[in-house]
This record gives sequence, structure tokens and C-alpha cells, in this order.
Amino acid sequence: MLAFFAPARKAVLRGAAVVAALALAACEPGPIGGGPSANSSGPVTVALLVPKSSPTQGDGVLAASLENAARLAMADLQGAQIDLRVYDTAGNSATAAAAAQQAVSEGAQIILGPLRADAANAAGLAVAGQGVNVLSFSNNASIAGGNVFVLGNTFENTANRLASYAAKQGKRRVVVVHSTDVSGQLGRNAIQQAVSGTSASVVASVPYDLSQQSVIAAVPQVASAVTGNNADMLFLTSTTAGALPLFSQLLPDAGAGPGVVQYVGLTRWDIPTQTLALPGVQGGWFALPDPTTSQQFSQRYAAAYGGPPHPIAGLGYDGIAAVGALASSGRPLNAQSLTQGAGFQGVFGAFRFLSNGSNERALAIATIQNQQVTVIDAAPRSFGGIGF
Repeated sequence: MLAFFAPARKAVLRGAAVVAALALAACEPGPIGGGPSANSSGPVTVALLVPKSSPTQGDGVLAASLENAARLAMADLQGAQIDLRVYDTAGNSATAAAAAQQAVSEGAQIILGPLRADAANAAGLAVAGQGVNVLSFSNNASIAGGNVFVLGNTFENTANRLASYAAKQGKRRVVVVHSTDVSGQLGRNAIQQAVSGTSASVVASVPYDLSQQSVIAAVPQVASAVTGNNADMLFLTSTTAGALPLFSQLLPDAGAGPGVVQYVGLTRWDIPTQTLALPGVQGGWFALPDPTTSQQFSQRYAAAYGGPPHPIAGLGYDGIAAVGALASSGRPLNAQSLTQGAGFQGVFGAFRFLSNGSNERALAIATIQNQQVTVIDAAPRSFGGIGF
């Protein structure tokens, strides 16, 4: 996180920062794994791996929120029963691997979690030989594969949605602005790949380090890249907890404001709500889950547990929803069933797992107008393909 943000702002943004922290480096994925059959005559045993006793601030609250959401999903299932067993990873990869092995030895047919990529990778490797699939809460597509699937919305998915929409709006020349950390590099790669699949092209890429000095130094470089390449789109990887506020303030003064080039964000620009007041984000585009289903979940969660869910708590619901859908139809918990074309319905809208272990989530395109979020292209309600 950049040094120029006050402690109060850091506290507000902690939930958003957790989402970015899920993108960690991991090992090469292997072939997609199998999985046991769902027992249609009894409950499906699901192991939930969460960092209850993690020393990382906020992990305990997040763990509870994920478990609450999973139990909310269990209450909504029709024609399926889930035996949910919770295991503490302590936010540690080795502990996560041990928890996964223990869960399978105690009858788990599928694993939901762990939270971060390194722990998910370790858990997947630990039970790969036993044919049990892992539905991780991570958004890091680099760990997907073998018996590991990721539930979190990936940079690739967001970049593809935004790049496709932008190309349809006539955007052709893209400048990418990215941080030099792992998350920023993954974001840059996702944007470049997504743009390459459209009629647009990346004409320049401007990196910056995670420091106030580096961001300020990058501003004239970004402005020069925009004007020198006649760019009509500026794709930023920066988050509301990082460089976005500073870029949105300085770029317009440097001659690369929203009136000159279309701002597009790889991350959500509506969390926290204070971001909506920044002059530089007005008119910018970003992607987000279906607001209707997300709001309905938040309201139901608050009614059941007395407070709002963590921003990614819905992944706990979605994991149980997918398992429950397969179990109610009598389908096995294997890769073929998990990657069926129709996908599943969750609290963040329609989603489906891909054959490489990653996922596709139906996202809406939103903009900020008069400090308010406005959806300009609705999220698809379903996917094509044969399913149930």
C-alpha cells in the first residue's frame, strides 16, 4: 500500500486490499483432476478450509464471513444435503496441506478453500493423488489446474470483459499503466492478452513502483504515452487502496484526463464509496458482479448474521451452490461436471469453471457519473452450453 494514504483510509480499505492479496505466485498447473461421485443417498461431505487463527489482521473475520455465507447457501439448497466440516489453516501453507489431508481421511469428497493461492496450491498437491478437487477462494489463475479450481474473479476474466466492451465502443489504441509488483505484472499480462483478442492493440505500457515518488514520476510518462501514441484508452491496474487516487488527481493536470482518454480500471472503483468522489474517476469504466444479486445476498446475510458480509464472502456461498447443484442432479464431483458449459448461479451472478481450472464470471460494465455508479452494460444472466 502506498505511503501517502492516511491510517484511517487504510482501515476503510482493508477489505479491498485482501482481495488483491489473494494473487500470489504458485507452481505450474497440471492436468485437470477427477473427483469422487456425489452420494445421492446421503449428505455430500464438504471440507471448508479457512484461516480462522491466522495472525494476519482481518483473516479471522474473513474466515467467519466465508463460513457464514457457505451455511447460508446450504439453507437454500433444494434436493441436496451438505455435511460441512470446517478446518483451520491458520493462514499457513503447511497447515493447509495437513488440513486437506485430514479432511480427506475423514471423508471429505471435495474441498472448499483455502483462501490464498499459496495455501490452495499446497492443499491441492496434498490430496491430488486421492482424486479430491479443491475449489479455492483465490483469484490467481496461475495455480489453477490439476485438481485445483479458483472461485475468485480473475484478472483475465475482468480484462476480457472490459477489453471486449471497449473494442465494441470503438476503442483501438490502449496504454497500460501497471505496478511492478506481482499483482501488477499479472494484471498487465491479463490486459495485454485480452486486448490481443480484439480489434484494439496495446500501444504503450508504463510501469511504476509502489511508492508515492514512483507514481508521481510515472505521471508525465503516462501523459506522454497517451499523446504520443494518440491513445483513446488508458487501462490501469491500480486499486482504490493503492495508486488510483493519486493517478486520478495528477493525470488530468498532466494533460491525460478523462476528457482526453477513456479511463478503464482492472479493479473495482466503487469500494469504498469515498472513491466515487474523485474527479478523475468520473466517466471511467470498470467491471463488477451483477449488482442486483450482490445486493440481495448482502441484505440476506445482514438479516441472518447481524452485519454486512466481507466483500468476497459470497465465494463461500458460490462454492456450496456449485457442489449442491451437482449433488442434486446426481452428478459426480469431477472435472467434467464442474466444467459443464451452463455453469452455476451464485450470489455474484452466473459463473462457470473452465477446463484449465480457472473460471468465467458474468460481469457488468459500470461507470461513475456524478459520484454515482451506473451500469452501462448489464451482466449476462447465463452461459450457453448444455447443463442442468
